[in-house]
Parts: sequence; C-alpha cells; structure tokens
Amino acid sequence: MTRDRLCITEGGASFAEVLVAMTLTMIGLVGAMGAFQAAERSLRIGTLATRALAMAESRIEAKRSVRWDRLLLDDLNHDGIPDLVMRDDGIGGDVLAGDGVYSGSWDQDGVQLVWTVTPSRPDSLSASGHVLLEARSVYAADEGQREVRIGTLRANPVFVGNR
Repeated sequence: MTRDRLCITEGGASFAEVLVAMTLTMIGLVGAMGAFQAAERSLRIGTLATRALAMAESRIEAKRSVRWDRLLLDDLNHDGIPDLVMRDDGIGGDVLAGDGVYSGSWDQDGVQLVWTVTPSRPDSLSASGHVLLEARSVYAADEGQREVRIGTLRANPVFVGNR
C-alpha cells in the first residue's frame, strides 16, 4: 500500500508548466541578447570616438613638432619620407583655392581626418608670425555623422626671442 500511495503522490510537471517555463526562459534570453547588442554598438561608437580624437591630437602634435620649413609636409607612415604635401587648392578640408588655408586629409579605420594650416599672412608661410593648426575627425554614429575638432596656434621660431 505504501508503494501505491508513493506512486500516486509523485507527479511531474504538466505540459502547461513546461511551456510557461520555456516561454520565460526565451524572454530572458531575448532580453539578454538585446542588451549585448546595445553594449556592442555603444562600444563600437566609443572606440570610433576615441580613435577620432587620437588621430586629431596626433596630427596636431605632429604639426607642432616639425620644423617650420617642413610644416606643409606630412609623413603619415613615419618612415622619414613625406607622403603628403599640403596645398591651398580648394580640395579636401580646404574651402576655397587661394584663401591661404593649406589642407590635408586621410581616411583610416572608419575615421576621416582633415587638418589645416592657416598662416597669419596668407601670401607667405615664412613671413607669417604664427599659424593656426586645426584638425577635424569625422566618423559615423547611429544618429548620423559625429565630429571631433581641435586646434592650436604655433609661433614662427624666427619671430620668437629678442628680435
């Protein structure tokens, strides 16, 4: 009799209970996958923003450290040979040809970098007392294009000192 009673009192989960448990598990998994996708998207945009800022800062520092007579030359791969000569031609970041603004541009890893050198005297870099160095990095985000801009002034070493 104990054996029969034991079999009668033992019961498993009903089909409805199994379906409810599976449904709740699937809802939890779908929510977790959505959270992972949102985190990945946020991480990707953050990585691009960091890369854009680093590229702009790097280009400004390169322009600050180069000799004045090589200010319009760019060695992008750091092999000692200029890869780019900045021009005042209205192409790239340069708005208007002949306006005294020299520009260069470079696309790398999803970021477009445009940098400009604007002498204080548009007719001559060597006669300018200073230049305005600007860098602008543009990258794609979910809500459209994002942009990082930085700039600084650099004095002509010929005009610095006791002269």
